[in-house]
Amino acid sequence: MDERKARLRFGIKTAQQFVSYEEIVRVWREADAQPAFEHAWLFDHFIPLGPEDQSHGPILEGWTLLTALAAQTQRLRLGLMVAGNTYRHPALLAKMGATLDLISGGRLDFGLGAAWFEREHRAYGLPFYSTGERIRRLEEACEVIKRLWTEPRVTFEGNYYRLYEAPCEPKPQQRPHPPFIIGGSGERLTLRVVARYASVWNYNGSDVDEFRRKQAVLEAHCAALGRNPREIERSIQLPVDLTRPLAALRATLQAFIEAGATHLILNLRPPYAPDLVARLADEVVLPLQEARGVAG
Repeated sequence: MDERKARLRFGIKTAQQFVSYEEIVRVWREADAQPAFEHAWLFDHFIPLGPEDQSHGPILEGWTLLTALAAQTQRLRLGLMVAGNTYRHPALLAKMGATLDLISGGRLDFGLGAAWFEREHRAYGLPFYSTGERIRRLEEACEVIKRLWTEPRVTFEGNYYRLYEAPCEPKPQQRPHPPFIIGGSGERLTLRVVARYASVWNYNGSDVDEFRRKQAVLEAHCAALGRNPREIERSIQLPVDLTRPLAALRATLQAFIEAGATHLILNLRPPYAPDLVARLADEVVLPLQEARGVAG
């Protein structure tokens, strides 16, 4: 594994529901000025997560907000954790991603997943396919987007998507293309897509033993496809609960680090305390980085 993937890389996530644009901008600017954090994330939903009686609450659209935040920051890598493939045609996603990568100066981490929120699909009149079809669509989407980012014209005849001499100009700034960050843990289909396309795999769970087991499944898919599994960085996201000591969060992160995670996302919940980013850097990130340095 190269140096970029061997070291710990910390980020924040600000799910943009029940929070103002101004609050998110403040936190992202603080993280942008804090070297302990390397990446920052939004989610991709149109109605708030949680109880159905909260589904009419305020929530900002992810790609639009991410573009604004790209213009408000200078250093952080940024993305959606993760974009729902069923919400947009992959050719449109390729254009959006290429544009955002250029606007941000080559800082896009392209998060993508199969999508899962049935109530959201129903509310917006979006087809909600079976789990298997959603994942097969994800696989085709990855191929379409990768080709649009790297080829002059793309003709594609898939089971779900078709393109005819489609251009995507200008190309993203990053070469050969922005890294794919794929979320999901389905063992038969999703982790096969991860093995084929991802630079980073995000495990959205809290069980370290399950995380280890899923990694073994991913590595088996890599072996079948002839890919080195060390090329895929292992990512987790954990909620920050300020009602508990930050030492507890640090201990959980340490357990995942020992299990192989190096891409670590702290999921912040509003309201954001004025000193939150600095506290997390001082009490969580820096001690873990120092421990990693001592260990090797």
